[in-house]
Amino acid sequence: MVDPLADPSADGPAEPGSEEPERRSATVGAQQHGERLDKLLVALAGEFSRSHLQTLIAKGHVRVDDRVADAASRRVKAGQRVEVLLVPTEESRAFVPQAIALQIVHEDEALLVLDKPAGLVVHPAAGNWSGTLLNALLAHHRGAAALPRAGIVHRLDKDTSGLMVVAKTLPAMTALVRAIAAREVQRRYHAIAHGAVAEAAFSIEAPIGRDPRSRVRMAVLAGGKPARTDVERVAVGQGCSALRCTLHTGRTHQIRVHLAQRGHALVADALYGGAPALGMVRQALHAQHLAFVHPVSGRALAFEAPAPPDFEAAWQAVLRAA
Repeated sequence: MVDPLADPSADGPAEPGSEEPERRSATVGAQQHGERLDKLLVALAGEFSRSHLQTLIAKGHVRVDDRVADAASRRVKAGQRVEVLLVPTEESRAFVPQAIALQIVHEDEALLVLDKPAGLVVHPAAGNWSGTLLNALLAHHRGAAALPRAGIVHRLDKDTSGLMVVAKTLPAMTALVRAIAAREVQRRYHAIAHGAVAEAAFSIEAPIGRDPRSRVRMAVLAGGKPARTDVERVAVGQGCSALRCTLHTGRTHQIRVHLAQRGHALVADALYGGAPALGMVRQALHAQHLAFVHPVSGRALAFEAPAPPDFEAAWQAVLRAA
């Protein structure tokens, strides 16, 4: 067995509310002689995955006889003292309240409608484990911690601005998720795409799935999930088209993928072939209109959000040149 050291100088578990990680140590027993270091750490800190413990070794958070361990495959010897600083995984630190300002358009006991700024990530994920809308919601109201995804029922991409509805209670969340699935929530976007869109109005019905060549992209695929976007041409000018897009489904990157597949990538959407133009350096997409039936009162609600300055300037440039 691995016997914890009775060392009064060793750090124990961090005090509640402290950000100092726990430091855990043990001596190597006779039965563990010759065992790999990472396997020994699994016995010492089994609440962490072996891969995370290997990461801690690589980052210098593990010591053997007061010397930084150099490899997960290192063989330990009986009597050696092993110490690990249990730095939490990034994921475990993601779901914490953070005081981030929210642009609230409407709020009541059941839900809130937000105007999300471009650049704000909605949900923690690799590369963005903090500073997200979810972190802000956890700080905004206590009930968010008891809800899946803090009440988030649909998402906007990081660089897309505009309207979102978020539930504050589980009944409201259940009702909103069902309404979205039943296509009873109206979501309309303003978009600026490269090229002159020829048709005044049309629908794109093309299934969307994960791009087999790139995990960060979506693509139109025969085996993808059904997706429909209605597109209305507002104006053409400056080599671009100002468009209104209405979602009938909510697939990841749906508008971006559908328009790019038609040869009209969004301005500044580098992931799908767009280039900066008209002063836009982030994808030219804004969730302008949101309408739904309140899940508690049954009242019809509708909201519109003015575009942020960068998008509005580009939109007006297209309209003036039309």
